[in-house]
This record gives sequence, structure tokens and C-alpha cells, in this order.
Amino acid sequence: MASLPFARLFCCLSGDTLFGDCRVRSLVILLALGSAAAELPASVKPWLSLPNIQSVTVGTESRVVTDEVGRSVAIPTRVRRIVSLAPNLTETIYALRLEDRLAGDTDYCDLPVAAKAKPHVGSPQNPSIEAIVALHPDLVLATTSINRRETVDALARLGVPVYTTDPHAVRGMVDSFGRLATLAGAPQQGAALVAGLDARLDTLHTLLADTPLVHVLFVVWLDPLISIGQNTFIADALRWAGAESVVLSSQNWPQVALEEVVRLQPDYIVLASSHTGEGSRTLEDLRTRSAWKDLQAVRSGHVAIISEEIDRPAPGLIDAIEELAHQIHPNAFSMIPRDQSADSRIQLLSLSPTTTPARCLECAR
Repeated sequence: MASLPFARLFCCLSGDTLFGDCRVRSLVILLALGSAAAELPASVKPWLSLPNIQSVTVGTESRVVTDEVGRSVAIPTRVRRIVSLAPNLTETIYALRLEDRLAGDTDYCDLPVAAKAKPHVGSPQNPSIEAIVALHPDLVLATTSINRRETVDALARLGVPVYTTDPHAVRGMVDSFGRLATLAGAPQQGAALVAGLDARLDTLHTLLADTPLVHVLFVVWLDPLISIGQNTFIADALRWAGAESVVLSSQNWPQVALEEVVRLQPDYIVLASSHTGEGSRTLEDLRTRSAWKDLQAVRSGHVAIISEEIDRPAPGLIDAIEELAHQIHPNAFSMIPRDQSADSRIQLLSLSPTTTPARCLECAR
């Protein structure tokens, strides 16, 4: 049960059982992430330091590529069937309009809703190798953020190609989407998605360029209090939103003493909606908790409840970054009308695979 405490980064189930309770699962993937990262080979590096996909032709049926942890993987030239082992990868496949090639995913893959109808191979931490093989995948996608090395090694021994992503930074994550599209033989879809997301990040950077960073506490879990380390993709996402974590830790998911948070007095408390329940009740709840009510941010109502997409290194992460930026830097957006009715994820999924999306200057999307 060592990995039990961290289950909502990337996934969310419903129900009343231990693993089905969203409040518990919000904790499961966090520890799962930490344990998975600890088991990675020493060769794992931040993927921005890796070269672009290098491929050589092996006969006429396959090519060898280098994945984001430095492994050489032989992948069929034509990828028709993909199995995703993580919710963020499944979401990316749909954003790339490659869902017709998705042969299977995990029990926790819930975005978009259509992903729930795909054949499931089990949990990201302990998928069924037999179920994966039975789907006859040309390519399996895994990530260091949640999957275990043992899973990748077991599939490799069976001759199943596994490409592993290694998200640490937002720009690197976006570039990775293009690489996945190239692997699947759909570079135009990848270019369109990457261009659209990069344009939104560039707009955000311009709008916040002269705005001081807001010091925040990002809450992964309330009791015990778990936050984020400096080298996580969430920490980088905060920086894009014009924020900086008050917690300085080399651990990815450190447990923090509430007394230390009171000493640091962050400007804002930031929580994902999936971690807290209803947002309005969360602020009221924090104001009734000892020590929490001693935080000026809580007394002032500076509690930002944002989309659960902040937990996933997927295209929807950009939505969450924009959402947080609007909440903590309202003055930077005061002259820019924001179309609250626009669902950017739907816009992403409906992108033309051959057309680079135009940037909307009015709503920074």
C-alpha cells in the first residue's frame, strides 16, 4: 500500500470504495508518481536535453526512435493501433484527433468522456500485460509520471514497442505532443496542436511579462498537507500563470508542516477542484480549521480553485494555467474580455488536422 496516498494526479473515478472515492484517489497518483520516478533508470534526463526523434530505417517495416528517457525503441513504420497507459496520454491522443487508432487505455482514462468506452487494460500502475498484448498494439505509450519501469520492461521482453514520455516543463510537454503525432504518422495534426498551444503560452507570457510573481501554496492534499517540489511540471505550470510556489523542495511531492506555511504566509492558496470538493465550501472549510485560519490568504479569500487539468501533463493543462492566471492576476486581464462560454478543450479537439489555429487576441486563446 506504499503507493496508495496519490491517486488524483491524472485520474479520477467515482464511487464510494477506497480507490473509487475521488478524495482518496486525489492522493493515490501523487505517491504513485513519486515511486514510479524513483524506479526510473539513471539515464532519465529532463527531456528538453534530448535530441529530436532520431530514426533509422530497419528493413521496410520499422524504424528505431529514441524516446524521452533515452531508450531506443523499434516502432512499426505505420502505427495503426495504440494503447495508452496514462490518462494524460489518452487525452493527448484525442487532442491530436487520433482516437480511431486508440485500441485501449486504462481504467482511469476519463477525458474526454469517449475514452471511457475504449477497452481498458487496468490501472496505470498495474496494467494487465496480457490485456495489452491481446489488443495487438503497434505502439504502447507510457510516462515516467505514473507508469512503472517494470511494465515497460515486461512489454519490451515480449517485443511490444513502448515509447515513454518524461514531462517536466510545460514547453517540453507541448513539444512532446508533436513527437507523438510524428510517431503515429500524423505530423500535421501535431504541428497544428503545438502551434495553437504555443500561441496561447506566448500570449500569456506577454500579458504577464511585467507582473510580479504571486507566491502561492499549491495543495495536493490537505491532511496530511502535501505540496509540490520545484522540479515538477506543476511548478513550471505555476510559473506560466505568474505564480511561484513558496515550498522549496527537491522532492516532487513533499509533505509540509502547516506551521511552516503560516510562517511563509503565501499570497494565494491554490487547489484543484478534484482535490477539494465544491470550491465555495473549501474556503469556508479552511476558515474553520486551526492554523489555516491564521493564513492571511484564507482570511482574505485568496483561495484559487482551478480545473483538475492542472494535474495532467496534457493539452488541457494550458486551460488550467490560463484559469489560474485570470484568478491571481485579474488586473492583467481587466481590459481583455474573456468569453466564459468558450470551452477551449472542445476547440482543441475540433482543430483541423491541416490548419494551424488562429489565436484569439480578445480572450488570450
